[in-house]
Amino acid sequence: MTGSADPEVSAADDDDIGNRAPGGRARAVLGYITRALASDPEAVVIDTEESGRVVRFKIHVADGDMGRMIGRRGRVAQAIRTLVRLAGSRDGVETNVDFVDD
Repeated sequence: MTGSADPEVSAADDDDIGNRAPGGRARAVLGYITRALASDPEAVVIDTEESGRVVRFKIHVADGDMGRMIGRRGRVAQAIRTLVRLAGSRDGVETNVDFVDD
């Protein structure tokens, strides 16, 4: 099957010559989940740091949304980390997700 595009990954996740950026699929999944959970999706900011095959995501959200991202006993945060780790493994990268309280 040729020519099929992955709808979860945008063109912004590709570099200038069309190669998939490391962690592109993981970033797309993370962005989708965090914006869906946030009461103010426009305030969600995802910073990315790459070091070889390890990609670290730092999530910044509006003041009232941090509790939604972490959940009771950290269950929501752990579920987000698991899904992002799975998406990253499809791209061959390790991922770390940190929730930053500004």
